[in-house]
Amino acid sequence: MRFFLRSRQFKKILCIIAIVLALSILAGIFGGLMSPQAGIVGIFTAPFQKLSNSVIGAFSDFAENFRSATELNAEKEELKAQVDELRGQLVDYYDILNQNEEYKKYLEIKEQNPDFKFCPAMVTATDPDDIFSGFTLDAGSLNGVSLYDPVITEAGLVGYITEVGFTTSKVTTVLSPSLTCGAYDSRTNDAGALSGTTELATQNQTKFFNLPRTCSVAVGDIIVTSGSGVFPDKLIIGTVSNISSDPISSSLYATVSPAVNFEELRNVMILTDFAGQGNQLISGE
Repeated sequence: MRFFLRSRQFKKILCIIAIVLALSILAGIFGGLMSPQAGIVGIFTAPFQKLSNSVIGAFSDFAENFRSATELNAEKEELKAQVDELRGQLVDYYDILNQNEEYKKYLEIKEQNPDFKFCPAMVTATDPDDIFSGFTLDAGSLNGVSLYDPVITEAGLVGYITEVGFTTSKVTTVLSPSLTCGAYDSRTNDAGALSGTTELATQNQTKFFNLPRTCSVAVGDIIVTSGSGVFPDKLIIGTVSNISSDPISSSLYATVSPAVNFEELRNVMILTDFAGQGNQLISGE
């Protein structure tokens, strides 16, 4: 069989089949224009013409199916693009919804302090090596942010701006020894100073110190800013968790748990302006 396929006879047969197929195709195409003698050819080519018609029909079906598959893929890609666009719009919707919810939280603060001017900002970077929980915001001088602007959330005081770029700024928190401010007990009005320490920062605490031994500060009391330095009055700092004697002086100090959870901090407000800010900044410096 292998030698037959390579023989001249087999090649001749293939040539005859090819010629007959060509004639049958031509007969199918130009049948209406051929002479009567074409009928004789048709007798011999009829079986092959059926075969050629089947081949042509199969090719037409394939082309139609291929076109349908192409159109289907195009429609699929178009639908996918529409779904992606709708998904993006949905994400934008929820972002706006969340922002509105965040703004509502500050509405009460704004109502109580109509002189406050806010700049919303988002935390873009944190330093894992900073035990005082400092971080970077996506707002800077182009947004009206200035050095020492207070940073808050609806829960209370976060810290203040210590570095300002055009579109970014860095925040030092109430856990840091670099931040010192006047503060008082909102229940007893006992006044002191507040600043962080390395030891307390590891416990997410800060220090309310220089308290006289006659003070009435108690565990659970809320500590707020006194309005001296760079902060306005009555910003909540946190609650007293412990009271101890200062080993160096005769005064007392309280350990304060900040009202703000720095690990979950995502969005903040920067106080870009408030009544008396200029005077407090000068005295604070």
